[in-house]
Amino acid sequence: MAPQTGAPATGQATTGTATTGTAQTGTAMPAAPATGTAPAGQTAPNPMVGGVAMDATKTIVANASVAPNLTTLVKAVTAAGLVQTLSGPGPFTVFAPTDAAFARLAPGTVDTLMKPANKATLTKVLTYHVVPGKITIAQLTAQATAAGGTTTLTTVEGEPLKVTVNGNVVELSDVNGNKSYISTADVMQSNGVVHVVNGVLLPKLG
Repeated sequence: MAPQTGAPATGQATTGTATTGTAQTGTAMPAAPATGTAPAGQTAPNPMVGGVAMDATKTIVANASVAPNLTTLVKAVTAAGLVQTLSGPGPFTVFAPTDAAFARLAPGTVDTLMKPANKATLTKVLTYHVVPGKITIAQLTAQATAAGGTTTLTTVEGEPLKVTVNGNVVELSDVNGNKSYISTADVMQSNGVVHVVNGVLLPKLG
C-alpha cells in the first residue's frame, strides 16, 4: 500500500488505494479550499451545512440527518450500527465527509462497504473520522501551531490522524497519505462538534 505524498496540484486529482476485502477504496484527492475557514468564536452562530441550519441543541446524528450533503455519511452510520453511539453523550469530534467526498472513492466502494458482510470494515472507516472529546478549530489550530504546524490526533478507531495548519487551511492526512481539508468548521452539537471535510479518510484496511 503505497502512501501518497505532497498536496494535490490545483485542478489535479491524485489517486491512492486501500483494500477492503475485495473492494478497492481508491480516493481522488480533494483540493484545498480556495479560502480558509476562520476560527469561529464561541458566540458565533452555528454554520449551516448544505444550506441547512444546524441546531446546536441536537445530536450529531440528528443534525447530519437533515443536511442534504451528508446523506451518504448518515446511511453509512446507520449501516454500521453507530447511530446510538453518535447520539450518545460523547462528546465527540467528528470529521464528516460530504457526499462528494464519498463519490471520490473508487466506483462501487461505498456500495461494497454498506453490505452487511463488510460492517466491520465500514465501522473502522467511520470511527477513523471520530476523535474523543470536543475539539474546536481554534483548539486544533493552537495544538498544531504549538507543535510546529502539525499535530497528531488519536481516533476512536485507534490509528493516528495527522493535522497540518497552513494559515486558515486545515489539512488532514490519513495513515495512507490521503489528504482531506476542513471546509466547514465548528458546527456545534449537543454531544460534540462536527467539522465537515471534503475527502474520506482511510485507516489501514486488510
